[in-house]
Amino acid sequence: MSEQSAQPEYRIEDLAHHSGATVRTIRAYQDRGLLPRPERRGRSNVYGDTHLARLRQIADLLDRGYTLASIKELLEAWDAGRGLGGVLGLVAEVDGPWTDEEADRISRSELDARFGGTPDEDAVREAIELGVLERIPDRDTEEYLVPSPQELAVAAELHAAGVPLSAITGHLRELRDQVEHIAARFLEFTTEHVFARYLEHRPPTDADAEEAASMVRRLRPLAQQTVDAELARAMRLLATRHLQFHLSPGAPPPVDREPRSVPVPPETIRAVERLVGAENVAAFVTAATEREVQTRTLDTLTSNAADSS
Repeated sequence: MSEQSAQPEYRIEDLAHHSGATVRTIRAYQDRGLLPRPERRGRSNVYGDTHLARLRQIADLLDRGYTLASIKELLEAWDAGRGLGGVLGLVAEVDGPWTDEEADRISRSELDARFGGTPDEDAVREAIELGVLERIPDRDTEEYLVPSPQELAVAAELHAAGVPLSAITGHLRELRDQVEHIAARFLEFTTEHVFARYLEHRPPTDADAEEAASMVRRLRPLAQQTVDAELARAMRLLATRHLQFHLSPGAPPPVDREPRSVPVPPETIRAVERLVGAENVAAFVTAATEREVQTRTLDTLTSNAADSS
């Protein structure tokens, strides 16, 4: 502490200790203009609470996915007197939970019991990779955080119905890609027609950011409500057609689950290798085949429905 001021003062090592940043990171932030220069006292640099608060703001924005270049723009606007409170409020609103579902915890023994009682290390590893489970470190017992208990419950029900865990994780990967595409389109749509007027300035003014945050709160449930309604409509339509197809006299024969080899032209293999790499050829061919089968099945269902109408 300085004798002339009641404000805390830090050496760079102390600042690193209190902020959680490294000395090297602090110096790098100074060089990039993200952190104000310290006060020079003789041969020493002195930092204050302003520097500590700025480091914590930078860390928070980095955690939310902002790049250092974007953070610099925000902080420069704040330093110029345009304010940052509204922007941080908007960031917090967007980064907050988009569901009322609350995370839960599950022990490894409980997890194994829910999925048949037999430990499956590969399935757990894939679940962690997909974010269905998160490891909880520093625990005496092996325990996991479950961000979405509903998602885990669905997987458990599917497995109990006879679906292999590898098929469940593969389906989730494909479903996630499709849902992320829907989310991206919804964001593009709402940005174009709603949020563009709030984001004309970079960064937006406090007033615009506060209005945009309020709009996020209003529109947040709409994407899920729309997808829920459309999924229910599609499931009813397609499930009915699917059942009619399988109950018709010309229903397909029972599925042959024995693997078999199918020759693929060398030039096709080489083209796939160039596209996805040699190690992913089998997975790519399998996925492409399954997608083609699904497409043709839907075409058949549609054709049969049209013929019977």
